Amino acid sequence: MIASISGSVKHISLTSVVVEMGGVGMLVHVPATLAASLVVGRQTELATTLVVREDALTLYGFESPAARDFFELLQTVSGIGPKVAQSALSMMNETELATAIAQGDNQILERVPGLGKKGVQRLILELKDKVTATTGSPTVRAAAPWRISITEALVNLGYSQRESESAIDALAADLGSQIAQQPIADILKLALQNLGRG
Repeated sequence: MIASISGSVKHISLTSVVVEMGGVGMLVHVPATLAASLVVGRQTELATTLVVREDALTLYGFESPAARDFFELLQTVSGIGPKVAQSALSMMNETELATAIAQGDNQILERVPGLGKKGVQRLILELKDKVTATTGSPTVRAAAPWRISITEALVNLGYSQRESESAIDALAADLGSQIAQQPIADILKLALQNLGRG
């Protein structure tokens, strides 16, 4: 298995990059959030896994070995292939996904393209115990500082913990990794708009 690659980024599309290694350009499929963070001309190192099919050899790349391992874990669920697993990791990082699975949060998981209600039920059924065992307390580890601040603000305004977290998850899915760079006041305003629509 090709466990990792490093080299110069030559091309970036929405869900793939070309990384040059020793004069050879390697096409690597990556989550959309990772693609958005890369820059043409800069060096990068990706944890990778090679998916072998009868008609294709496809290389998938990730920001960390943990993300790659979670990508492989998702595919142990019947009906989930590499495309759906990659879509899931484009919407949430592995810790956020682990939290959603451990908590049985159907609403969040059903936003993953290609998963569907039955797929979510299988995902939770087959991985809930594994995710809880491997991540310990995923909720604590998943909470970025901005997320804690926004959740506290919404709860103080009278919204429930679940309503607050759902609004934040929706924003995180829409904005991806860019959300962490937004001012707290702007994120709170957007979260309130989402709650108002709901």
